[in-house]
Amino acid sequence: MDIDTLYRKEYWEEAIQYPLEKIRGNIDCFGSLYPSPASVSRIYRLIPNEDWTSGFWNGMLWQAYQYSGETVFRDAAERLLPDYQERLRERLHIDTHDLGFLYVLSCKAQFLLTRNRHAYLTALQAADLLMLRYHTKAGIIQAWGDLDDPSQRGRMIIDCLMNLPLLFWAATETGDMRYRAAAESHLRQTRRYIIRNDASTFHTFYFDPESGKAIKGTTAQGYSDSSCWARGQAWGIYGLALNYRYVKDPSMLEDAKRLAEYFLLHLPDDLVCYWDLEFTHGDEDRDSSSAVIAACGLLELSRLLPLVDGDRGRYEVSALRILSSLHEQYTTRAYSGSDGILLHGVYSKPGRNGVDECTVWGDYFYVEALVRVLKHYPLFW
Repeated sequence: MDIDTLYRKEYWEEAIQYPLEKIRGNIDCFGSLYPSPASVSRIYRLIPNEDWTSGFWNGMLWQAYQYSGETVFRDAAERLLPDYQERLRERLHIDTHDLGFLYVLSCKAQFLLTRNRHAYLTALQAADLLMLRYHTKAGIIQAWGDLDDPSQRGRMIIDCLMNLPLLFWAATETGDMRYRAAAESHLRQTRRYIIRNDASTFHTFYFDPESGKAIKGTTAQGYSDSSCWARGQAWGIYGLALNYRYVKDPSMLEDAKRLAEYFLLHLPDDLVCYWDLEFTHGDEDRDSSSAVIAACGLLELSRLLPLVDGDRGRYEVSALRILSSLHEQYTTRAYSGSDGILLHGVYSKPGRNGVDECTVWGDYFYVEALVRVLKHYPLFW
């Protein structure tokens, strides 16, 4: 794709029409339910609000409303607010650090766009629950499971960088700096232990829950403990850039740049990464969701870096090239029966779950990236 086309507004306006059409069509199809994390044969199972991924459907609705102004998207998203209130009230499936993913893209987004007081209070309640997962000795937010589960105690994962903005926002709104202190501590530990010397990343890292001592890095969804899981690297790029908005530490941007360079150096010819950056060619599965998350991170970096930084323009062009490749080759346009948007995503290759399928987060970040390119709206994060 030539540079001139990449910077043509009409090109991206055409690109966003397909996801808007899919979201509009899915409103009646999904009803009061939510798409499963990954599709089966390119069709999502419909489930209650019980997974870590529910908020991505809300996020698509709010992004579509933010871009188009069409009330059909707003009305559909607003009808789902009671689900998120009930989930907190009844403590349904909340033993996870993914409360940021769930409540930023649903309740915080609703508040930012509509000033709904109930959505605002629900987002703050989610931040309170996320704080319960903060492990003071290790200085981290525990990732998954019951806080007393021996197999999970003391485990952090790179994905949690995307949940920290909920805590930073809560600190700003309430003036309670405990939220900020926990987020900053987790951020420091992530940068210190999850980022390797070569700028690749661990997926997960364990600390001794009694002493807080660092133990080891591992993977849950990557190829091996020593490889670089593509989605984790993408979370790292985007998460560091997003949290810089709250912390304003220039060294965070340098870390984000290091991760971005590693990611870009491990891309195949069409710029859509394999599921693990161990692979750069061959028959392994691609992961379109990792590609579009990284594109969002690169766009964010390009806006945060100083004008004199020579990488600023390069990151923007790289993001646009990745998005263009996804638009031209990776959408479900050729599959009329699919309710997904992006093809060739991977949920968990080791778990044989959602391999070469649509993923609801991949669909969301594709929409977010297109809205970013076209409108430069403030971020929900």
